[in-house]
Amino acid sequence: MLKNEEKKNEKKREKEIDKLVKKLTLDEKIAMIHGASLFRSGAVERLGIPAIKTSDGPMGVRAEFMDDRWIPSGNQDDMVSYLPSNSALASSWNPALARKMGYVLGTEARGRGKDVILAPGINIKRDPRCGRNFEYMSEDPVLTKAMAVPFIQGVQENDVAACVKHFAANVQETGRLVVDETIDERTLYELYLPAFKAAVQEGGAYSIMGAYNKINGEYCCESKTLLDRILRDEWGYDGAVISDWGGVHNTKETTACSMDLEMSVFPDFDEYKLANPLKELIEKGEVSEDAVDAKVRNLLRMMYRLKMIGPKKDSREKGTYNAPASRETILRTAEESAILLKNENQVLPLDKKKVKKLAVIGANAAKVHSDGGGSAEIKALYEICPLAGLKMYLGGNTEVVYAPGYYVPAKPKTFEVNWQAASLDDLKDTTVGQATRDEAGENEGHLKGEQERLAQMERDKAEIHEKNPELFRQALELAKDADAVIFVGGLNHDYDSEGFDRPDMKLPYEQDLLIEELLKVRKDAVITFVGGSPVEMPWRNQAQAILWTYYAGMETGNAFAKMIFGEVNPSGKLAETFPDKYEDCVTAKNGQFGVWDKITLEEGLYCGYRYFDRQHITPAFCFGHGLSYTDFEYSGLTLKAEKGKDVKLTFTVKNVGKRAGAETAQIYIAPIAAQVDRPDKELKAFAKVELGAGRSKKVSLTLKQEDFMYFDTQLHKFIADAGDYEILVGASCEDIRLRGIATLN
Repeated sequence: MLKNEEKKNEKKREKEIDKLVKKLTLDEKIAMIHGASLFRSGAVERLGIPAIKTSDGPMGVRAEFMDDRWIPSGNQDDMVSYLPSNSALASSWNPALARKMGYVLGTEARGRGKDVILAPGINIKRDPRCGRNFEYMSEDPVLTKAMAVPFIQGVQENDVAACVKHFAANVQETGRLVVDETIDERTLYELYLPAFKAAVQEGGAYSIMGAYNKINGEYCCESKTLLDRILRDEWGYDGAVISDWGGVHNTKETTACSMDLEMSVFPDFDEYKLANPLKELIEKGEVSEDAVDAKVRNLLRMMYRLKMIGPKKDSREKGTYNAPASRETILRTAEESAILLKNENQVLPLDKKKVKKLAVIGANAAKVHSDGGGSAEIKALYEICPLAGLKMYLGGNTEVVYAPGYYVPAKPKTFEVNWQAASLDDLKDTTVGQATRDEAGENEGHLKGEQERLAQMERDKAEIHEKNPELFRQALELAKDADAVIFVGGLNHDYDSEGFDRPDMKLPYEQDLLIEELLKVRKDAVITFVGGSPVEMPWRNQAQAILWTYYAGMETGNAFAKMIFGEVNPSGKLAETFPDKYEDCVTAKNGQFGVWDKITLEEGLYCGYRYFDRQHITPAFCFGHGLSYTDFEYSGLTLKAEKGKDVKLTFTVKNVGKRAGAETAQIYIAPIAAQVDRPDKELKAFAKVELGAGRSKKVSLTLKQEDFMYFDTQLHKFIADAGDYEILVGASCEDIRLRGIATLN
């Protein structure tokens, strides 16, 4: 009955959309399909069609900008909650929490009057040096889609469209507007598309953002393969497709494919490719107006769903921002996202009754990160750094002494040259905060900017080397007579950022040298990090305790302190492999990363842990790894094939320690005698289980036939071969606790 009612409503909606399209003039239609300001489309006031208001981004609703310049409006009413990065969220392995975090982002976007929030970022992490990895979730498509789907649903509960990005395979920032990625069909369908397909078909995403890069010679924002054949025809998508800002290059190609709304960083809105140039082609008869009508329909359909127009517009959610309840969700996510990588001799948690003097060392202890990273930057209502969190938690009866330990060159914010405009290949600097096109300039401006950035890094290194010895000395002196020592280092948004990739996988600012000296003075020093991507840890065998946190939002410091002192038990697991050294990565070996104009994904399916498995390379910390202050035992695996297609499995997880905790049990499948080349094992399901001390729980999961499938390029569809499959249940991809064999007919 409900389905019949929904179909009637859909038919009624489509009739109303057709009526609106017929009433629109050509000028009005064209106004709707391109930017009329930096973050807003054109409106048609005479028909009650509002502008579509968009905003970045994945870590909170971005500050307001002037309509035609990359200069903040300057008001103080746009300070918002700073959310954990997608990398942090994915490390929680908690889909229910993902839905709650999506809801927080959605209600804040709606509260700020936005219609579309440009999130989440769900590209697969292919190389640890990618500058935007902190915005993405995982190297694995199953984990990514399991977290992305509820996140999208949470956002859209607030009558705000999630704009899932960047479709597709946005795997590097170097040459991001021009790089052409050669990807074989099977790799594309098995690794780089599944999360987007789930976002559309399961998450019901109202909008998708086209990526900057090319795939197999086609710009993603102009690709009939990607936007028509796959997204529209194969997946049945009827939502809106929005370009990344500056992702459209050609009027004819973009008009001919399912790109609905062109956005860019330039203020010459009437000269966008889908503006006056499109009108001229239509008037010359070179392009049909029907193509414009199709784009307008997709945008109007999204507006109906968001209650921007139509019979329900008076019942649209109003949203809110900076609500106390949102801060509770952000704190919970920060707590669940931290990953305890190592904890020999139970160094952690510290006992606050025994710590009368605590030495905190490292610049990241006192740094805030909300105001950087590119389009992920926001104007946070507040951000509690680890040092503040520790002091707030311990109070005045514990002396907390701090030393930065290493030198970080200051990077003052300026609006004279905006990074967003400067990151595009055809930029020519003009007046403050403004950009104009320089079509003849091609990539020269960007290349020059990259050369200047690298030269500045070299100058910074010299300054760091000069200033660090005294900072090292001060830090080591503090460490000698403290009851406990915590180092807080890692990365920042000078390294984790949109617009460029990291030069290597090493810790910047000579942190490795400091950590080595610190561990000589205090072998029990707790080594902790804030960052967005894996780093090399050449001293890790000497360290007893290592705690990793991604950019975890406004409550970072509170979560950090509760973790260090045991009020919260770590339960995060790595959503990506931490290699021992960059040279172990497949992209380091094949050289197909960070090349300006063209790369080939030669590794195919062997990305992340799949590659480390196949080559028998031991990483520093494997995919799925994460310790706890308690221990868990697995037992009693049973497998039952249902109708020869699905496999139901049950097993028991028991907390055998003395503290309550949570464990994420991971299910991998490994084909036995596979008929085609397949990875040694692949994640297919997981379950996060919270258990009190001494308690146990039976876990029941079902592996569906689709979980055993691979993409057959000749048949152009997913198929599952009959035969035996090993079912692996583990605490990580390396720590396999239970094994069984299932047979598919």
